[in-house]
Amino acid sequence: MEANLERASRRAAVLGVALAVAAVVISQAGTLWLASHRTSSEQADVVESGVALTPGDAEAWDRLGRLQQWDMEKGGPSQAMAAYQRAVRVNPLWAHYWLDLASADEDAGNPAAARQAFARARDVYPASAEVAFYYGNFLLRQGEYDEAYKALSRAVSSDPRLLPLAISRAWRANGDVHALLNRMLPRDANAYFEALDFFSTIHEAEPALVIWHSLVALGQPIALPHTFPLFEELIREDRAEEARRTWQEARRAASLFRQDAANGSLVWNGDFREDFAEGGLDWRWNMPLGATIDFDNAPAPNGSRAIRLEFGGGSNIGLDAPFEYVPVQPNRTYHFRGYLRTAEITTESGIRFQITDPNHNGAVSMLTDDFAGTRPWTAVEADVTTGSETHFLLIRVARLPSRLFENRLSGTAWVADVSLIPHTPASGQASR
Repeated sequence: MEANLERASRRAAVLGVALAVAAVVISQAGTLWLASHRTSSEQADVVESGVALTPGDAEAWDRLGRLQQWDMEKGGPSQAMAAYQRAVRVNPLWAHYWLDLASADEDAGNPAAARQAFARARDVYPASAEVAFYYGNFLLRQGEYDEAYKALSRAVSSDPRLLPLAISRAWRANGDVHALLNRMLPRDANAYFEALDFFSTIHEAEPALVIWHSLVALGQPIALPHTFPLFEELIREDRAEEARRTWQEARRAASLFRQDAANGSLVWNGDFREDFAEGGLDWRWNMPLGATIDFDNAPAPNGSRAIRLEFGGGSNIGLDAPFEYVPVQPNRTYHFRGYLRTAEITTESGIRFQITDPNHNGAVSMLTDDFAGTRPWTAVEADVTTGSETHFLLIRVARLPSRLFENRLSGTAWVADVSLIPHTPASGQASR
């Protein structure tokens, strides 16, 4: 009997200990769950109550600091710094916490402390592209450009994904394209294309051309479509001479060689012997719904290849393609010629050529007679005089929608041998 009582007493003791341990574990688990739930909140006061439960959680302190830093009503850099300082005390070997502390120090107007925090981040993770990138940006804001470019150069060399942002930040800091090119950009075609696209996007042709010349000097092959954003900007800024010269350079770099037009025409690929590049100074399709376009190998005037446009009769479409931008000179007269042929083009509004100044409304506006029904190959000719500000002409195949809504366009049209020739070449005028 005594043995049984002793065993029962031991069992009860073991059970009591197990229950006590379970209670502690459950309590701790509950605390951890509650802390995790609170620190994942988007409200700083809720996160603060969470870190109070787990003061050894560096990530939670850092999260609290980020919420406080951007909450100008209830927080601010001063409060954020206290949270970040707790984070780096708990875990001084995580570079991101030092970066966040540096950001708060700078926001609070203490660049010296920010510089020390950046130094600690670099000590912790000297190979980090992100640390170098944020430190480089800090130096840009301090006006320390030489050291900033060095840091940004390390960053983009380690992680090319940072390059677009680095280009943008460096340019906006001091607007020095030569420093950006020589001190920050890797000597690499992809890096130069990133810069070229950036300057084209923000409508800065001058620095874009500086990048372009350096890109050409690399002597590496260049895919022609990569140059199209630059040409869009050169056209937009009316930089005709640069566009013409750059087009020749781009084609050479793309190993696309072609003799100049024997008749001195300024229209590129006016005989349609090459497929359309769809950008730059070549033809572009841009066909609307209800129309299809292709090359036609049947004989065409002057040995040209023809393009064939077919209309299905489903709609009363307007047509403004194919088209090409042609560099020209102001106050000059040019002779235009193109060949048209039609077969069973319906409606009173047929196919014609249109020439305009794309950048100055009304400076040049010319429409040739339209072709409807069935007509053989016919030369369409006109003289075009440019305005005082005209540097580009836009030549396109056009069709104005019929005035009668139900007049749906059907039939086929062909275009061949399009040219634009200066009446009297000017000094220095390049012709093809």
